[in-house]
Amino acid sequence: MKIALIGYGKMGHAIERIAIERGHEIVAKIDVDNQSDFDSSEFRSADVAIEFTTPSTAFGNYMRAFANNVPVVSGSTGWTSRMGEIKEMCDRGEATFFWTSNFSIGVNIFFALNKYLSAMMDGFPQYKPEMTEIHHIHKLDHPSGTAITLAEGIIAQNGRVEAWTEETPAPAGSMTINHEREGEVPGTHIISWDSEVDTITIEHKAKSRAGFALGAVMAAEWVKGKKGFLTMDAMMHGLVANSSILDIFKK
Repeated sequence: MKIALIGYGKMGHAIERIAIERGHEIVAKIDVDNQSDFDSSEFRSADVAIEFTTPSTAFGNYMRAFANNVPVVSGSTGWTSRMGEIKEMCDRGEATFFWTSNFSIGVNIFFALNKYLSAMMDGFPQYKPEMTEIHHIHKLDHPSGTAITLAEGIIAQNGRVEAWTEETPAPAGSMTINHEREGEVPGTHIISWDSEVDTITIEHKAKSRAGFALGAVMAAEWVKGKKGFLTMDAMMHGLVANSSILDIFKK
């Protein structure tokens, strides 16, 4: 498969290494200093582009890729107020787009675990949730896209939680998301359900960027030949071996 990279920082390099290991060809590498390569024949030859950039540049990158009929797999966060525009383009057949706040397979298992626990906690009002996300000092946005996805999972499954906030303490009906920025931490997400007598905690801790890079390449492989707006839940649905839990990964 031919892959174009949009963003050639640490994640771009990690994706390149894993893609080549899996037998794929990198046909273009676009970064801040060679934006004109979006219009190159090499970029247009790509089966898919994998994009990891910044909140301020991501949406423009998508538009330039779509203009060249190249599907996009993206993990950029902090821009999603414009997600509706992307979905409308996909619905009109003008784009193919796969986005997730976190490509790690382990994190997506964690998403499902979070939803299951949140639904269970709906029957135990003495427990109140709170979240902490920890990332490297270069991460500009907060809370992380992964933390927001986790919070949305809790809100969808638990009738006592209607919103998330960065306020502490959280107003009634809300849960707090705390953020910390430390060194080169790839990403840690901790969810606790606290009562007067005990605390239940689930945690996902990334050890390196390799898990994110592998998931992004797997997503690119899955996207090839598909059309429209594509999701990690649909991809995970196809990977889960136990059919009795498939409903956790909604299509």
